[in-house]
Amino acid sequence: MNQEDKKINSIDLPQDEASPSLEEALSSQDEELVTENIPETSAQASLEEERNLLKDQLLRTLAESENIRKRAQREKEDASRFAITNFARDLLSVADNLSRALENIPAEKLEGDETLRSLLEGIQITERELTNALERNGIKKLSPLGEIFDHNYHQAMLEEEDTDYQPGHVTRVLQTGYVLNERLLRPALVGVAKAKSST
Repeated sequence: MNQEDKKINSIDLPQDEASPSLEEALSSQDEELVTENIPETSAQASLEEERNLLKDQLLRTLAESENIRKRAQREKEDASRFAITNFARDLLSVADNLSRALENIPAEKLEGDETLRSLLEGIQITERELTNALERNGIKKLSPLGEIFDHNYHQAMLEEEDTDYQPGHVTRVLQTGYVLNERLLRPALVGVAKAKSST
């Protein structure tokens, strides 16, 4: 040991009774650290809670925006698939008139009249072309004769006793129905078989 170290060690530091000992000072510092950590821990907890809340809000916002995007896409697809609805309804009356014209030409008059036979062929070709054009655009005929009555696609106009069909089945089609891409465009107007009365 050199002499300076000896001098420092030999100096007695006065100890006040009011000044704390080293152990007391250390223990008081530990208590201060503990009390300082409590606010930090609660601050960390509140920050953690706020972070979780913001994360939850972000996830909900992202989910909502994704739902809005999907709904908009679905509405856009529906608009393009069903945009011709009004136009198609207008064409249905043309198809009905062509069908009525074909039904009302008497077969016996066709044999002797070449002009009438040519007219009939022209109407048949026109009806076939119209039907093909409608089908290319997703419009299909409903011809439910003999099928079970379905209120989603058929409109019952009358009930009748019929021996050829079971009750609840379509006995006749008064007007053809149509669907556009599986969505009802016009219901088929039908007659429905009912159970025979016991009288």
